[in-house]
Amino acid sequence: MAAQLHALDGPRTLLGTCRDRAIELLRRNLTPAGTLAATPGGRAEKFGYTAIFGRDAAICSIAMALTGEADLMRQAAASLRTLARHQAPNGQIPKFVDVRRREADFWYLGCIDSTLWWLIAMAFLDARGLPRGLVRSHARSVRRALGWLAAQEHQRFFLLQQNEASDWADIMPRSGFVLYTNALWYHVKRLYGLANAAATRASFNGLFHPFSSRTVKQYRRGHLLADFALRNAHARDLYLSFVNFSFFGEEGDVLGNVLAVLLGLADAHARGRTVRALLAARVHVPYPARAVVRPIRQTHFLWRAYMSRHRQNFAWQYHNGGIWPLIGGFWVMALAACGRTAAARKELVKLAEVCSLGNWRFTEWLHGRTLGARGMAGQSWSAAAYLLAEYSVRSGRNPFASRRVSR
Repeated sequence: MAAQLHALDGPRTLLGTCRDRAIELLRRNLTPAGTLAATPGGRAEKFGYTAIFGRDAAICSIAMALTGEADLMRQAAASLRTLARHQAPNGQIPKFVDVRRREADFWYLGCIDSTLWWLIAMAFLDARGLPRGLVRSHARSVRRALGWLAAQEHQRFFLLQQNEASDWADIMPRSGFVLYTNALWYHVKRLYGLANAAATRASFNGLFHPFSSRTVKQYRRGHLLADFALRNAHARDLYLSFVNFSFFGEEGDVLGNVLAVLLGLADAHARGRTVRALLAARVHVPYPARAVVRPIRQTHFLWRAYMSRHRQNFAWQYHNGGIWPLIGGFWVMALAACGRTAAARKELVKLAEVCSLGNWRFTEWLHGRTLGARGMAGQSWSAAAYLLAEYSVRSGRNPFASRRVSR
């Protein structure tokens, strides 16, 4: 498969052009302090995209390390160092760092996934010697980051707990135990050899898909949470987006479900079930991939007034049903990791197509129905997601296969 793609992917093809354009974009958005969220300009500055975001920059750092481009590989750790310099005393990595103002922001209710992504990117670069000894040279920052996360871990479920609107989907009402966050937490545990990783995986499957696992019900608190979902949930093929005390999310978080497949939380049966459900929901049509299967409507009990902030998160928009090239990249990687190589390559072509819209706009997201380009142009992690997906299909390797850090 890799050889076939290499033969087809010459410099004049769509895939080759997209790769070249994505690398150009990352170079354009790279500063001595790290990778900005989007290409500088009046609109980007107005909305705060000329900052180094923890999650965005970490994903870009991983992609830069795989490009084979000497300058990008050499500077892949720059963002991570900047984020470490602005780490909070309690260990939290900031949501973003405004380099010009020399200030860090940690979001309204705390941003939990920047710390997770920072740790993942640190381990990734360290394993490849970019540079050698990266984790050891930041050992104190790594310990503090792990300690901050551990303080938020439930001591029987071994899953992280969070408030709503506190991760990448920062105007969505997911709270309690959140699918996306805990997929990353399990990956961090494996990378850093943390305790109770197997228990985290078992609780993950027991809580987020109680329809197929009875493990978590052995604990009386888990029994209560699982039984509530079993009695009331309608969508049963996907993992629940979150589980709280007496309510849960079944809108179908595409990124969370894809990460469960890609990061080893789903066994063979669960991988098949999850991918089939996402295909049936057509989250990849016409472009990969939509943020949710079923948007939360204003009449739904999970709707929050803040979701209409800037008229942004109505149905089929932004995190509530918009199409994100970022998610598309992880979707392609998950298909490839499942052995669906033909489907992965087909989706990679569609991902290149969506990146090319608007004269290679590399848009942040598109409206899920009208397909209008929304959000910021020149989005760094849209380019990075394509590069990760292209690497995955071309090489036949999962970029996120665990390689434990030596500390």
